[in-house]
Amino acid sequence: MKITDVRVERYRWPKEKPIANGKHVYTHNELNLLIIDTDAGVSGYGCSWAIEFAESMGKAIIGEDPLNHERLWQKIYVPKFIGRRGTSCKTVSAIDIALWDIKAKVAGMPLYRLLGGFRERIPCYVAGGYYAENKGITQLQKEMEEYVSWGIRAVKMKVGALSLKEDARRVQAVRQVLGDDVKLMLDANCAYRFFEAIEFSRMVEEYRPYWLEEPVDADDYDGYRKVAAKSNIPIAAGENEVTRFGFRDLINTQAVSILNPDAASLGGVTEFMKIAGYADANGLVMSPHGQQQLHVHLDCAAPNVNLAEFYPPQYDAKVYEAFVNPVVFNKDGTVSPSQAPGAGLDINRELLAPYRIQ
Repeated sequence: MKITDVRVERYRWPKEKPIANGKHVYTHNELNLLIIDTDAGVSGYGCSWAIEFAESMGKAIIGEDPLNHERLWQKIYVPKFIGRRGTSCKTVSAIDIALWDIKAKVAGMPLYRLLGGFRERIPCYVAGGYYAENKGITQLQKEMEEYVSWGIRAVKMKVGALSLKEDARRVQAVRQVLGDDVKLMLDANCAYRFFEAIEFSRMVEEYRPYWLEEPVDADDYDGYRKVAAKSNIPIAAGENEVTRFGFRDLINTQAVSILNPDAASLGGVTEFMKIAGYADANGLVMSPHGQQQLHVHLDCAAPNVNLAEFYPPQYDAKVYEAFVNPVVFNKDGTVSPSQAPGAGLDINRELLAPYRIQ
């Protein structure tokens, strides 16, 4: 089997209502796919937040056997020419994911089983609690109550866009409606300086956050150390980290308790599984960030993943229609990957056609 083509498809559609986190406003949803075709008629789908340099990277692997993922990863990840981070690494990720999609399809099994099949369902948390126009504390509480009514036992909310005092009130209000038995995670999206993060953690620790995610800039390793030394709330980070080398350095800070790797950014499935093993050897758990279609497979393959991230219809209603085999949400608050062969990224082109970016 040989690779015959590498191509990109991009889709973009507006949100019903713009939402925001601690630093960014989102008006649209995007789906960026890299597709690898083979002479065997099997096509693999990869995804990322941004895909650039696909043509040049694709030329490097045309004619290669797509099952040789280690060989091809080394062939396209050449920092001297593509850089070490940024969109080039995201494109490496998309290519690698597409290769694993092909591998799973050829094997006739879902990706999570090909990678080891540690479990078939995993507890999830709902990634919600975004800021939005005319969304006050009452609306935030109702949102969280709805998630819990689905059987969810963990939720996440955004912090960092308002004053420390205002956000502390929001955290208090959410804890009041969740009760004592539902995990509550806080995500600052790098909005704070280290001293602000320390002050905020002291203001909200009585509400027992399960973690405080990305309290400082992703490259501020020293800031992570300072926050961890002064806070009683576990620190989560990693969605902006790349490659096993970057995660090695993040883990070595000894400041982060929960890692949030994103295979669509860090180098793909190949790097993700190496990072999972290194994290496990260091006693760390993971709760991967990003595209749930892909990550539900990785969540169910890596033994040290303890929570899957789940985006509800309020974030993107179309996501459940866009894919041929969407993530399965179970009544017990867990999610499961589809049993169809592959990584779960095959799309409904007819539905998405109006949103294709040429």
